[in-house]
Amino acid sequence: MSTSPSAEPSSSISKSEYYSSLPWFRRWLAMLNWRPVVDYELREIEFEKRRIAYEQRMRQLDELDSKLDALLCNSSTSSTPPQNTPDNSED
Repeated sequence: MSTSPSAEPSSSISKSEYYSSLPWFRRWLAMLNWRPVVDYELREIEFEKRRIAYEQRMRQLDELDSKLDALLCNSSTSSTPPQNTPDNSED
C-alpha cells in the first residue's frame, strides 16, 4: 500500500491528523473500525522514512570511507624514506 505525497504525514502525526488527511470514503471506512489498515499504513510510512535515513547515512559513510582511503593512500605514497647520512667520523 502506498499513499500519495499530499497525504503523507509528518514524523509526529497523530491518528486523528492522519484520518483528517484521508479522502471522505477512507475516513468513513476508518469509522467502521478499520484501524489495523491505518496502523499498517502508519508503520509503512515510518519504515520508509527510516529506510531513507539509513540509506543517506550509508552514503555518507561510504563517502567518508573513500575520503579516508584517499588520504591514507596519499600519505603512504608521499612519504619519503629517511636518507642515510654518512658518518662524519673517519677512522
